[in-house]
Amino acid sequence: MNKTIRRASVFALLLVLALLVRATWVQFYEGRALADDKDNRRNAITTYADPLGNIVVAGEAITGSARTKDGDLRYRRTYTDGELYAAVTGYASQSYAPTQLEGIYQDLLNGTDDRLRTVLDTVTDKRADPGNVITTIDPAVQKAAYRALGDNKGAAVAIDPKTGRILAVVSTPSYDPSSLTDANTAGTAWKKLTADADKPLTNRALRQPLPPGSTFKLVVAAAALENGLYTSVDQHTDSPDPYTLPGTSTVLRNENTSAPCADATIRVALQYSCNNVFGHMAVQLGQDKVRAMAEKFGFDDDSQDVPVRAYASVYPSGMDKAQTALSGIGQFDVTATPLQMAMVSAAIANDGKLVSPHMVAQITDGGGDVLKNYDDEATGTQVVSSATARQLRSAMQTVVEQGTGTNALIDGVTVGGKTGTAQHGENNSKTPYAWFTSYGTSDSTGEEVAVAVMVEQSDAARSEVSGNGLAAPVARAMMKAALK
Repeated sequence: MNKTIRRASVFALLLVLALLVRATWVQFYEGRALADDKDNRRNAITTYADPLGNIVVAGEAITGSARTKDGDLRYRRTYTDGELYAAVTGYASQSYAPTQLEGIYQDLLNGTDDRLRTVLDTVTDKRADPGNVITTIDPAVQKAAYRALGDNKGAAVAIDPKTGRILAVVSTPSYDPSSLTDANTAGTAWKKLTADADKPLTNRALRQPLPPGSTFKLVVAAAALENGLYTSVDQHTDSPDPYTLPGTSTVLRNENTSAPCADATIRVALQYSCNNVFGHMAVQLGQDKVRAMAEKFGFDDDSQDVPVRAYASVYPSGMDKAQTALSGIGQFDVTATPLQMAMVSAAIANDGKLVSPHMVAQITDGGGDVLKNYDDEATGTQVVSSATARQLRSAMQTVVEQGTGTNALIDGVTVGGKTGTAQHGENNSKTPYAWFTSYGTSDSTGEEVAVAVMVEQSDAARSEVSGNGLAAPVARAMMKAALK
């Protein structure tokens, strides 16, 4: 064989090897990427070739699957009481990426989760039977919140303080996830929902932090007691009324000008929601101590998974003293979700211990065997001492029994709460946000529930917007349903 033929043979062999390497690369690397691409229709065909697993509330599936009449997508997702549970389930769509529990547990629900595969499935390469998601939601509490919020734009969350189980997650206005499931009609529904100024796709309970107003005063009061600024909620605070913001000529006024807020105790200051006391208290403590307490309750945590990722509630940094005073009444750049404010009440109700909130109890395989138990994995953190929690509960009871939160009173239940009316817009030019956070303990059974409600917009006249008028009745309905 002459030199020219040898060289040609080596070159041809190198080309073959290069082709084999490229083919292997495409098949095993790029092929996997293409297979996982969200725009690859084969994925949708596979996902909807068989019925999906279900999301379950109190033993009943609130999702299902229905046979389609035509096309290559054989099944579509269905929802029972879709608007009621939309803030829990999210949606599984033939056209759009799944959200919330539908998205988090997509592989479990469509049978591709490796934990579902049996030996036979592995041998035959058959897709496993889908699993199910068992939620912690109490349908009675969920319905009570949804009905009580009604046509208002707002949100509500209820938590069992001892276990961290989330009993209700409601966001209004809601939407029907069923409108997004069918590829033939999803586009029209999507355009309508995304164009709606009320943003029904936004989960206000978990993902819309807003100024919490006076409900944040509970955090400031906790910081004052824990840091020894005051030793009792009945100790006078030496707070001037009116209180001028440090370094300014601006006076921090109280909503009730006749309230006994000068030199008020923490109990009286919570009862009448005295701005001067908590603005002054925040400055006395300093922003670092207030922030440290806020973070113990869960503020500034951008990894809060329940298991849906909740947006972080924020206590700002880099403030001057005037801004720190405003932060003490839940204004300036302080923001919180209803989930966060429910966590504050839950920790206070549970002797100062915050148990990690979660709305999934278990995930199971198709046969009902538990793959993971989230109740068993719930952890607790001591946020404040039991003594501080006990004092705050007592003061919160005064708010409901004799103060600004009387609309939350329930016969046979010990209720403690805190109202809030947060400014909205430049110079408070828009309708304020109405807040209420509370806990309830059954006098007969000892069962507990913690609740937070936020009403962003309602039909009420501006002068009638208050935490007690709009949010407390929603919380009352939820606590009654939870404690039966």
